[in-house]
Amino acid sequence: MRMPAKKQFETIDEYIKTFPKNVQTVLEKMRQTVKRAAPEAEETISYQIPTFKLKGTSLVHFAAFRKHIGLYPPAPREFKKEVSSYLGPKGNLKFPTDKPIPYDLVTRIVLSRRKEILEKK
Repeated sequence: MRMPAKKQFETIDEYIKTFPKNVQTVLEKMRQTVKRAAPEAEETISYQIPTFKLKGTSLVHFAAFRKHIGLYPPAPREFKKEVSSYLGPKGNLKFPTDKPIPYDLVTRIVLSRRKEILEKK
């Protein structure tokens, strides 16, 4: 997959449009998955990647790479066993682009992060 040229993105749409169609489809589905799990979260760009914030706190970030879709921050401990095959070197998740993305797992991670943020605020 061709990586986009370094660019300052202002919206998630701008970010997604820089990728090939097949990757755009996956990124848009990731975006919709997060929006359904946390409809009140605000879309933004942070670290030049798509980000959802809730009550001013980063809920999740996601990004496309050559061979995977990354999801940040590391998944809550309760998902340790389920995410073990997707763990990156810093605990972030790496979903290979040549395999189906576990959107149900993404939904549950977002719901867990949402609950954690709302209980702290």
